[in-house]
Amino acid sequence: MAPERRALLVVDVQASFRVPETIVAGITALSRTLHTVVTVERHDEAVTPFSRQLGWTPPADEAPLVPADQVFVKNGYLPPPALIEHFRERAIERVLVCGVQAETCCLAAGFMLFDAGLRPTLLRWLTVGSSLDRSGGLGADLWRHHFGSVLDDPEALHGAA
Repeated sequence: MAPERRALLVVDVQASFRVPETIVAGITALSRTLHTVVTVERHDEAVTPFSRQLGWTPPADEAPLVPADQVFVKNGYLPPPALIEHFRERAIERVLVCGVQAETCCLAAGFMLFDAGLRPTLLRWLTVGSSLDRSGGLGADLWRHHFGSVLDDPEALHGAA
């Protein structure tokens, strides 16, 4: 049987979200071993009303903090639909997800991947939560409940099929 085709999806690891350096370094190291796609959050009030509804605005233009093979800009919680097409074009089966806001943006990406028939897996040690739960524990619990696949440490990555 052929090995499963995997990719890494890094959600919103950018300066304005103050990502711990250990997480940036861990993601950077992993990105050298897998096809890596990142999303960056950018503000466009005409697309997503962050300012009007939440009184907060993401940056208008900010680069990711980690290297990637492909960068997708998003203006809200969900990645753009082109992300799914990108994975399909490469015959990706499992998407390893990490990054910022485990219980919101990472979870939204998980739902999108799951609904597209892909196998999302959260990399817990490379993920942080929002200001509601910076530990990311709430997001990991929600991820386990909805998708079942959470890896808690780098050693688990080698055993995951």
